[in-house]
Amino acid sequence: MSSSNADHGELGAFIKARRMELSPAQVGLPDAAGGRRRVKGLRREEVALLASISPDYYTRLEQGRRQASEPVLDTLARVLRLDDGERAYMFELSGRDAARPRRRTTQKVQPELRRLLDDLSTTPAVVLGRRTDILAWNPMAAALFTDFARIPENKRNFVRLVFCEPAIRALYPDWDWVAQISLAQLRMEAARDPKDPRLAELVGELSLQDPDFRRWWGAHRVAVQGTGTKVLNHPIAGQLTLDWSFLTCTADPDQQLITLTAEPGTPSHDRLRILASWAAQAAGQAPDT
Repeated sequence: MSSSNADHGELGAFIKARRMELSPAQVGLPDAAGGRRRVKGLRREEVALLASISPDYYTRLEQGRRQASEPVLDTLARVLRLDDGERAYMFELSGRDAARPRRRTTQKVQPELRRLLDDLSTTPAVVLGRRTDILAWNPMAAALFTDFARIPENKRNFVRLVFCEPAIRALYPDWDWVAQISLAQLRMEAARDPKDPRLAELVGELSLQDPDFRRWWGAHRVAVQGTGTKVLNHPIAGQLTLDWSFLTCTADPDQQLITLTAEPGTPSHDRLRILASWAAQAAGQAPDT
């Protein structure tokens, strides 16, 4: 078990942020102050009591001056009501999760993912790499989001585009939610490789440029990749309700194929077909039937 990737300062900030979101009533403690508390959320002493550890131990842990054992982390996950993604993130920060070697060489899309992209003629799809870098896309993804080819390669990052690209911002009627979810996934990436200089550069750049990013990054929210639904207002296809899912590449687990599909028989399904026809015509190709 390796702790070489432990980031105790980030771990302390994370558990503090979660502590401040809980009230005594939520964890079954009486509130002697009757709701009038000088600090937001639980006190350190209350977390220590619930976790059966000393207040001094917990204080040093939150201040980044103490390394927690796995049983303590498990207990804190329960006390702080962490979900599975948040618990995994906490263990990543602690260095308690066996970490694979960090490979910071330039990623190239795996050939099998490239072939899949080429075969998805009516389905928008992109391949994301580390830190949500956009490694490859198909014409439908470009038609849905933006012409990724016009963006310099070192700027092709999904989180950066969500915050900095006006055309992509305009796609999402619920942009705040989409931006916070993408940022939460990026924070999970930061836990996996806290010493990644490119990720640190990205976070620093966006923190300076965007006050929302700075505020939400400070909230220490995390999320794991999975499935979900996105609503987009496309300038050509109109409103689209699309289900997205991830396919992890076995040859390189740091690469994921993301597809966006619509349920057959729905207006969104028909509008995707219209978008595919428009994209094929714009590229000078015959649309698929």
